[in-house]
Amino acid sequence: MRPSNRSTDPASPAAHAAPPDEPDRGSAALEFILIGLLLLVPLIYLIVALGLIQGQSLGAEAAARHIARAVSTAADASDARTRADAVLAAVAEEYGLDDVDLSVECTPAGAACPRAGAALHITVRTTVTLPLVPPVLGLDDLAAIPVEATSVQKVSRLWSEG
Repeated sequence: MRPSNRSTDPASPAAHAAPPDEPDRGSAALEFILIGLLLLVPLIYLIVALGLIQGQSLGAEAAARHIARAVSTAADASDARTRADAVLAAVAEEYGLDDVDLSVECTPAGAACPRAGAALHITVRTTVTLPLVPPVLGLDDLAAIPVEATSVQKVSRLWSEG
């Protein structure tokens, strides 16, 4: 029979006692918290930024779709203009859209837009400013993400030109 090793012998007091000078004891929890925070903060920022971009893109898409429908079902050009302004104001308030640019085009080109039988193209453009970017030295303009949505709607053949 081989003699037992003192460090693995359960009866030995050296097997249960920790070494007297262990400087790293308890630092794993601190390292975990530090590394966790270093990874968690950018992840939360990314989630918030993507949420803002998604909200603005949904707003731009809703504005384009609803304006196209409102203009294509209007009775005449002045009613179409009034409807487009009302829908754009409502959608901009609902989704918090800032600096909205609206363009209206018809195909085939060459006549007044909207007109009977034309395909109405509505494009809505806006920008999303990323959170926590200061407006110093134009950094907020550099960190702005453009969002664009387009919708196409056929104008009724019974459209009134008046």
